Amino acid sequence: MSGAKTALARLGERARSKREAEFARLFNVLASERGIVVHKGATYGPDARHRLDVYQADPRRSRNARVLFVYGGGWRDGAREIYRFVGTALAAQGLTTIIPDYRLYPSARFPDFMEDAARAYGWAHAHRLADGPKPVVLMGHSAGAHIAALLALDPTYRMQFAPDAPPPAGLVGLAGPYAFDPTTWSSTRDIFAPAAGHPDRARPVAHARADAPPSLLLYGRADDTVGRFNGQDFAGALSKAGAAARLIEYGGVGHVGLVVAIGRGVRWRAPVLRDVLDFIDGLARDACERTASPSEETPGMESSSTSF
Repeated sequence: MSGAKTALARLGERARSKREAEFARLFNVLASERGIVVHKGATYGPDARHRLDVYQADPRRSRNARVLFVYGGGWRDGAREIYRFVGTALAAQGLTTIIPDYRLYPSARFPDFMEDAARAYGWAHAHRLADGPKPVVLMGHSAGAHIAALLALDPTYRMQFAPDAPPPAGLVGLAGPYAFDPTTWSSTRDIFAPAAGHPDRARPVAHARADAPPSLLLYGRADDTVGRFNGQDFAGALSKAGAAARLIEYGGVGHVGLVVAIGRGVRWRAPVLRDVLDFIDGLARDACERTASPSEETPGMESSSTSF
């Protein structure tokens, strides 16, 4: 009987996965911007999951940054093609956007996905894309926001897997679990088992420091998946350390709705895209003010090889 129940459960999971995949496909058809050039399947590392897609910025609206977007899925699920609506939305606004896949549990555990994100970040800097050399802004949703934040704040991963890349120009986190202890929660304990005994290794809030990149932290007040205390604690820790951090909470928006609101035709739900663009434009203005002297180097502007 237990075997039959297990088989039925697996069939149910497969059916649910198929329904979710079909919904994602249809949503992307409706919510993705038209006319965006996409380069699919570039390799950034040795694993089969080390692939990324590049959404080329609309040259008519080019902004002085590019975005590395890390999707969520509880460190267990996710695929880069599901987030085409994010890539096309940002590219249509002049931001070349790179969306990588990364290794997932149970094939991987912490810090494997951190190493993957660092490799992808190094790729984003090492390739001179069609938009020219640009500083990189890290952006992520849910588990992806956790990965992006830890990559932005703990230089260990960048130094090991992207040693030639400078620190990120900024961090945009959507509904990120920055403050909880993943080694104690039943849903994440196994994923973060290597950090047991040293949970702060996996907690972005524990890495807040004065030289952290400027951060924009976004939450929906109707989020029942990731507690808003994560953003409140993280923003507080960054501010206390002397770093720039802004927290925005949107009424009537849930966990998934926060990232969905970036899509075409759904932006009436919350001004997520507008706030992200305003933040990135502000980073560019601040960088111009800091580098008014031509003798100074602009952080985050390095670029080497040519691709696309």
